[in-house]
Amino acid sequence: MKQATTLPHSSAPIGGTGKPHIVWLDVVRLVAMFTVVCCHCTDPFNFYPGTAPNIGEIKFWGAVYGAFLRPCVPLFVMITGALLLPVRGEASVFYKKRIPRVFWPFLLWSVLYALFPWLTGVLGFGPDTLLMFFPYSGEEVMRQSLSVSLDYIAHIPLNFSTVAVHMWYIYLLIGLYLYLPIFSAWVEKASRRAQRWFLAAWGVTLLLPYYQEFVDGYLWGTCSWNSFGMLYTFAGFNGYLLLGHYLRHTEWSLGKTLCFGIPMFAVGYAVTFFGFRHMTANPDCTPEELELFFTYCSLNVVMMTIPLFLLCKKVNVRSGTIRKALANLTVCGFGVYMIHYFFTGPSVALARALGIPVPLQIPVAAVVAFLVSWLLVRVIYRLAGKRAKYIVG
Repeated sequence: MKQATTLPHSSAPIGGTGKPHIVWLDVVRLVAMFTVVCCHCTDPFNFYPGTAPNIGEIKFWGAVYGAFLRPCVPLFVMITGALLLPVRGEASVFYKKRIPRVFWPFLLWSVLYALFPWLTGVLGFGPDTLLMFFPYSGEEVMRQSLSVSLDYIAHIPLNFSTVAVHMWYIYLLIGLYLYLPIFSAWVEKASRRAQRWFLAAWGVTLLLPYYQEFVDGYLWGTCSWNSFGMLYTFAGFNGYLLLGHYLRHTEWSLGKTLCFGIPMFAVGYAVTFFGFRHMTANPDCTPEELELFFTYCSLNVVMMTIPLFLLCKKVNVRSGTIRKALANLTVCGFGVYMIHYFFTGPSVALARALGIPVPLQIPVAAVVAFLVSWLLVRVIYRLAGKRAKYIVG
């Protein structure tokens, strides 16, 4: 890979701050945002509540789209690495700027999701309504009890609930923000070669989920009293942070990107899809086995993510209207992530009610949920002004 001397498709600095606005990263954000909404629209397929005459077709298309959409979360982390590494200024200033803007909307919407089952009961909706919103919700949620909702709220400092599963990413994001200034000190001084060595070590760790599942649960010093193995500090989503930073400063031609990217994506997708289908063929598979080939920090998912990121760099947006829309999504994107899960299930139900063919139901539902969420966040910004950052980030 050659280091790029310039970054293509960058617009002028924003508001005279001297910080360039990188349009192709807005494109990456659009892809990441839409694919994460689309990914959550697969939940009513992969976790179909009950039975149906065409259950086989429903499960098949849930797997087709679910496997294809795995790069959604890695793209978000890569955007963070591309934009924020290396961190400039004092760590305390960075924390004060970044974490509150994530924390307060996360807390607000986590509480709203937790109260939602109880509110549906108060409004006279039965437990079946909850299955439309949360297709894998358990018996506890179906009680529509205030005590259950309050218990979910009490556990927010510890973990997400089954009615707000997408909030797992916010715990991760806050952790990445805490880590970024520390990691940044190395990234700023490391050569491109040193960064490649880090990414190579990280690449080895991407195979560990499969080693631990099919070979042995312990490796490189891990055991019943130690979970931190030899490459532990190279593992996890910090690799995506560095990968985003590294690829931002890497420039390939479109031909080279397609030549390497298409086979890479195809192999990664094949492993993800057929691995997931193999696991779900076993009716007794555990939740961990079900998610094994969907694991974000796995080699097959990275092989799908890299080509998408590089292809987005090649998108040259010339239309001023589209640029404005992409810039607005940059502002609204976090809010869209916060609220979209209220709309994915109902959007799938709408697609089914309209008689849309099963293969098209997921993307159609995703478009509806995405646009409704985006519109609602824009309305919140317009009505709340500066206070909107406490509501939708």
